[in-house]
Amino acid sequence: MSAVIGTMLGAQFGPETLSLVGQWWPALVGLAAYLMIAGILCNFYLRRVVRLDGTTAFFSAMPGGLIDMVLLGAERGGDERTIALMHSSRIFLVVLGLPPLMTLITGASAATQAAEWRPLAAMTAADAAWFVATLGAGIMLGRLARLPAPYLIGPMCVSMVLHWSALSSFTVPSLVIVVAQIVLGTTIGCRFVGVAPARILVILATSAGATLILLATAVCFAIGLHPFIGMPAEGVLLAFSPGGLAEMSLIALALNLEVAFVVVCHATRIIMVVAAAGAIVRRAERSGSVSGGS
Repeated sequence: MSAVIGTMLGAQFGPETLSLVGQWWPALVGLAAYLMIAGILCNFYLRRVVRLDGTTAFFSAMPGGLIDMVLLGAERGGDERTIALMHSSRIFLVVLGLPPLMTLITGASAATQAAEWRPLAAMTAADAAWFVATLGAGIMLGRLARLPAPYLIGPMCVSMVLHWSALSSFTVPSLVIVVAQIVLGTTIGCRFVGVAPARILVILATSAGATLILLATAVCFAIGLHPFIGMPAEGVLLAFSPGGLAEMSLIALALNLEVAFVVVCHATRIIMVVAAAGAIVRRAERSGSVSGGS
């Protein structure tokens, strides 16, 4: 299913996307500022209000890179389970709360902006062949190149190249997108398997505060930036929201927003978070100010 989702996302990058990328640079500059401000605020909340230890708070506060944050945090003495649950809760709460928040603030909803339904019959035999070939080639690329999230990023890259080069313009039927949303939603819930209900409630309550900080900051940036990007405020909000790349992109599909813009911003967000977190920790270690309980 990750490969299917990656192929769907790559199909949103047509030849016309290249002409739009140059207009998106203010969003990427704003994204860097957003990540810095939101990360500082969340770290302060988790350390001073929730009273998590420094390492656990730092890696729990970073808005992206779930697996990377868990691994880096565990290596440096943080509470691995807490970091994982905090990030899982963040994604769960964002997916659950973002659509009604967008409707409340901007009026956007799946009911008002839903894309045209594409039936299974609309996919020709040639399109189906391209789709299957893209899945296979993307999975091979992801594994051979050792890409992060290989089953998602590999097929997305192959599909992106096909649609950018106009070798194929296949579209994915709406039913497949619906199934992908159901599977992703179920997967998010399954991350809490084996966790005591009382601890889930505590983590959700703690994560709710951090998620509120992240979303409130994202709303401010979306309102301030959208006139300079030529993108509706709800599109910028979705691109800056601290959810997963696949989850936020599927919401963009459901709301008929610019999926390519959302994908580019979220992929950049993950790269920025992982690179910045690693650099900050290495600098702190050289100065001798980081330890498991710092």
